[in-house]
Amino acid sequence: MIYPILLTLHLFAALIFIGTVFFEVLFLESIRKQLPARLMVLLEQAIGRRARQLMPWVLLVLFSAGAGMVWLRYLPLIEHPFTSSFGTLLLLKIVLAVSVLLHFLGAMLLFKTQRMSAAWVKFIHTSVFTHMVVIVLLAKGMFYLTW
Repeated sequence: MIYPILLTLHLFAALIFIGTVFFEVLFLESIRKQLPARLMVLLEQAIGRRARQLMPWVLLVLFSAGAGMVWLRYLPLIEHPFTSSFGTLLLLKIVLAVSVLLHFLGAMLLFKTQRMSAAWVKFIHTSVFTHMVVIVLLAKGMFYLTW
């Protein structure tokens, strides 16, 4: 009975995280061209502050629930990931998820040390966006792709 709860928590946390990344990449970049620079700076600062408050908790739920699901159901597949297409895709998904976590921790460090620049923001957002698209495709592909 705990697996469905972990799956639901994992999916909701993923929706929040992916939705935030998609909003920042697909909406904010085009909005930048339509708003005065000063207003855009204020908007980005407000969104950034809220994201730095909320995202650590979202990622905690996302990764904790994901780890719980692996522990309860998929540990044998992770121990021998190349014996099935599902295990291989799951391992790749986990590796990309860890990379996203490292991006997030790196961004937090850059903010904390006041070294975050516009170039870093653009790079991190684009990289995490790409990771998230691949992770979503892998999440679906695990159940439909076989070899």
